[in-house]
Amino acid sequence: MDLSKLLDLAELDLFHTLVLLHIFTGATGAIAFWVPVIGRKGGANHKLWGLVFNTCLLVTGLLALGMSLLTLRDPFGTHPHLVGRFEAEFIRGLFGWMMLHNAILTVNLVWYGWLCVRNRRDHAANRTPLNRALQWLLLAAAIACAADGWRIGQPLMIGIAVVGVATVATNWWFLWRDNPGPLDWLKEHIKALVGAGISVYTAFFAFGSVRIMPVLALHPVTWAIPLVTGIALIVWHQRKVTLGLRARRAAAA
Repeated sequence: MDLSKLLDLAELDLFHTLVLLHIFTGATGAIAFWVPVIGRKGGANHKLWGLVFNTCLLVTGLLALGMSLLTLRDPFGTHPHLVGRFEAEFIRGLFGWMMLHNAILTVNLVWYGWLCVRNRRDHAANRTPLNRALQWLLLAAAIACAADGWRIGQPLMIGIAVVGVATVATNWWFLWRDNPGPLDWLKEHIKALVGAGISVYTAFFAFGSVRIMPVLALHPVTWAIPLVTGIALIVWHQRKVTLGLRARRAAAA
């Protein structure tokens, strides 16, 4: 066997290893997600399972980043089961550029959401070089994803890039506010961590369906289910925070 074939096999083995680890950490994070979402807020279980979720999702996002870069380099080498079913540019677009965007989006949301709660008493401390860099990195990934989606005629890639741009815009809006409200950090924490949950469930629904039922991978419903569920959770929890603050102020008046 010549060297090029050995390198191809090594690349495929590396890719499969990343996929297996990605599935394990993503599944663990997806399960852990519901404990802080449904359970009592601020308690020991919330903090413990929130830490599990954050750690798993950070690792999951970094693994997805590696998978996307390998796919951009060699779309058919990393996805031999899709040879003859999709064009190389399609695989490179959805499993390369779009996965790269979603990986950075996940890492961005988890890190940002964690800093919001950690620095709730020191808002300026949220403006770390890493947190700022993640905003620019996500913006660049969103632009690249949208541009490639336009080039290959995949509106889904453009749509998901809009989510990335909206995330950057709302994150910057909070980060550079001089005097945020007393519980704005909590609303941002909810937005970011539930948003990361949307990301992991979208990956399981959409990217996972490629191996089982490829036709579902691009179906709008596949992407809409976790998105609509997640947005509903964000709105409900943020409204609960707002109503709780109003009630405390009314009681103190």
